[in-house]
Amino acid sequence: MLQGPEKALITVLLAVLMFGMGASLSRDQMQVVLTRPRAFAIGSLSQFFVMPLLAYALAVGLGLPAASGLSLLLMGTCPGGATSNLFAHLSKADVALSIAMTAFSKLLGLVMMPLWLALLGGRFLSADVTVPYRDVVLTLALLLVPVGLAMLGRARFGAGFAARAEQVGSFAGMAVLVVLVVLGVFRNRALFAQLTAAEYGAAVGLGVSGLVFGRVASRLAGLDEPQTRTVAFETGVQNSALCFAVIVTSFPDALHEALLRLPLLYALFILVEASALVALYRALDRRAVAA
Repeated sequence: MLQGPEKALITVLLAVLMFGMGASLSRDQMQVVLTRPRAFAIGSLSQFFVMPLLAYALAVGLGLPAASGLSLLLMGTCPGGATSNLFAHLSKADVALSIAMTAFSKLLGLVMMPLWLALLGGRFLSADVTVPYRDVVLTLALLLVPVGLAMLGRARFGAGFAARAEQVGSFAGMAVLVVLVVLGVFRNRALFAQLTAAEYGAAVGLGVSGLVFGRVASRLAGLDEPQTRTVAFETGVQNSALCFAVIVTSFPDALHEALLRLPLLYALFILVEASALVALYRALDRRAVAA
């Protein structure tokens, strides 16, 4: 699906994305987490325990092929991405909490992703589909290098450097998403017509169920409305760019086409689903002001 130069571009962009994330880790972000511990705990549990189980349940319940089931599970184990920060801003959620959760979730994801693949991935393995656990762990471990460099840069050069690095990192994350979605759709447009209703249902269902669960769990935990909106987006909007990069850099070339289909569909549909939720929130806000 991807040529050598394209894989190199994705790898570089991901490294820049992680560099930007490392620059965002500061005492201010830690302070946000400490002042909103319940919201952070609910969001982290929803993201790293509920989402992988939802992905697994959808894959098994809908009878997905091995490669599709495995890639959906991988998508469900990913941390949140910068896109969730944008949706938090547009919906007037707790943006500071969103940014802090996104930053720390990437660090948690480096541990939780291979752990969930080891625990649940065996269901989807076959003679043709295997998980290169060593390569996945190595890819995720290498991502700590730009994170560490950025943290050192922030300590050495201050907040101005960190702000610029965060901006560049956010741009790189969006670039990864756009490049892979555009290439995937363009080169595989005929293939998408061959996907089953179950595969489309899984791609749509993962995002919707994450958004709904994040909101319901937050309300039951007594979080306020801005925090509830943040947790919903942090739960449902996974880091598609990281999922793409792990697949491209860790799995054999022969599996790329089969493994990228569900994450590409998820990336397309979650933008629609999250945008619809933003529109709903803004409509409710206007109604509340009018009342």
